[in-house]
Amino acid sequence: MPPARRDPDRLHTTDLPHEKDASAPPPLGPIQRVKTDVLDVAYVAQGPADGQAVLLLHGFPYDIHSYERVAPLLAEAGLRVIVPFLRGHGPTRSLGGSAARSGEQAALGVDVIELLDALGIDSAVLAGYDWGARAACVAAALWPTRCTGLVAVNSYLVQDLTAATQPLPPAVEAGFWYFWYFCTVRGENALRTNPRGIAEVIWAHNSPAWDFDEQTLARTAEAFDNPDYADVVLHSYRHRLGLAGGHPRYAAVQAALNALPVITVPAVTLEGLADGNFPATEASAAAAHFAGPRVHRHVPNAGHNLPQESPQAFADAVHETLALSRNGLTGEPHPLHTDVGAAADRPSRAAD
Repeated sequence: MPPARRDPDRLHTTDLPHEKDASAPPPLGPIQRVKTDVLDVAYVAQGPADGQAVLLLHGFPYDIHSYERVAPLLAEAGLRVIVPFLRGHGPTRSLGGSAARSGEQAALGVDVIELLDALGIDSAVLAGYDWGARAACVAAALWPTRCTGLVAVNSYLVQDLTAATQPLPPAVEAGFWYFWYFCTVRGENALRTNPRGIAEVIWAHNSPAWDFDEQTLARTAEAFDNPDYADVVLHSYRHRLGLAGGHPRYAAVQAALNALPVITVPAVTLEGLADGNFPATEASAAAAHFAGPRVHRHVPNAGHNLPQESPQAFADAVHETLALSRNGLTGEPHPLHTDVGAAADRPSRAAD
């Protein structure tokens, strides 16, 4: 079967039901559940219960299967791996109340801390991309004692809401078409009726070198069948653009984020050289946001969904941040800001 992203006709038919294929990789499981203050969180756990905890956080529009190969790699190394469905995704459910339908960055960060509390985990490596990296950055910045180390694709992702009206280069803005689409009634209706079709287009743009297949897309699209999915996604993008207010429950956290707090824990930041969403940058581009030890790495041939596209590189980054932590480099300013990657392998900015 040809890759899903190369079949233009299917872009018009993704609202139709699809049968599961026997050749599709098995879903991560079994699903476990734990209750936080606002959510009944569904998650997968792998590895020994007494191992160093690692929280793997997915993005939008993806799900826990971004870590289908990363999780076993880390579990086999003796780590306790927790892979939750984010709010509004998959079997994760609201316990009632409007707070669960917020998609703002403060809510995502609080979810991380409340999940650690519910699982009885004092501190964990927080690792993610896209929404997951944002949640990890928020938690690492505001609750550093709960974060053993950070792995963040696209580096520092705390949103500067004061810059919401400042344009990016047009070529970059073009890839963010869905930000604006979701601010319209037309876009809202599309997300509610055909979330899979929207995801397919975003995947193709975000990861132009990733030959994902129909089964992979169909399996992840199951996570969009959640009663709060559209509300969470719509609020996330409207809030970041200054077109929707935050929820009162998270107001104090967002107030702290307005200062763009630095991250003091050991961090490994990654950027895919085939990311159609964010062009790769130098380590210095976000250096001011990291006061602790940080290593910045470029990953060849990887797009925006980096853990699913380059699982070994992502797993290696988790081990690397743990090594930084074991060396006693937690929470202290340190000059380690390293950019690793051949310049010849970097994509042209003009092409993006």
